[in-house]
Amino acid sequence: MNWSFQLYSARNFQPWDKVLKMLGEQGYKQVEGFGGVYDDPAALRAELDKNGLTMPTGHFSLDMLENDFGGAQKIAETLGMKIVICPHIAADLRPADAAGWRGFGERLAKVGETAKAAGYEFAWHNHDFEFQPLADGSVPQDHILSAAPDVGWEMDVAWVIRGGADPMPWIDRHGRRIVAVHVKDIAKPGEGLDEDGWSDVGHGTVDWAGLMKAFGTKTAARYYVMEQDNPNDIERFARRSLASAQAL
Repeated sequence: MNWSFQLYSARNFQPWDKVLKMLGEQGYKQVEGFGGVYDDPAALRAELDKNGLTMPTGHFSLDMLENDFGGAQKIAETLGMKIVICPHIAADLRPADAAGWRGFGERLAKVGETAKAAGYEFAWHNHDFEFQPLADGSVPQDHILSAAPDVGWEMDVAWVIRGGADPMPWIDRHGRRIVAVHVKDIAKPGEGLDEDGWSDVGHGTVDWAGLMKAFGTKTAARYYVMEQDNPNDIERFARRSLASAQAL
């Protein structure tokens, strides 16, 4: 299995050419892009090629996907992406009720249609807020998925857990929708205090051994992407996480 690496994890460890060189030396074959690396796609592609890396998946803002899909498509084409992913909606733009979240899902469905017509898969990437109950007891993620039945899901397992949910029932119900996974770990009590409570993969509290079995047998996931939102040592995070993943 080729393990990927979300470059957002390394945003505070510039320059990018050194980050990509380090990832290639560590044994990574894939990376996942985000808005902060798309300024010069051709130059980025050259650095990827030089370090034996590909970028099959990438994150794009909802604003760009809805209002400048052509621009996103040019970036995706240059970098060789297969799946275009929307990763977030700002807190002040989030709906407050079930109808609002269904409407949001319908917006994602329209982006998905545009992406499909351009030859790309499209997916939504979750955080924690999608699993926090609304006033009627329902959760946003259910409304998003039901309103956008053809849109894939990049499951960020650690955010599912932080949102108060158990990932396993979601995998059981929506495995065919899960096209990629963010492999992220939650620090043990008292650890990771300067890393926002995250940890290197395999050194925290998430049952990655059990989850990987479930992903392998119950989902359509093809990309497994290492991420840590605020690591204090990017080389250590990349190295230890890859070693843990390869041992699963």
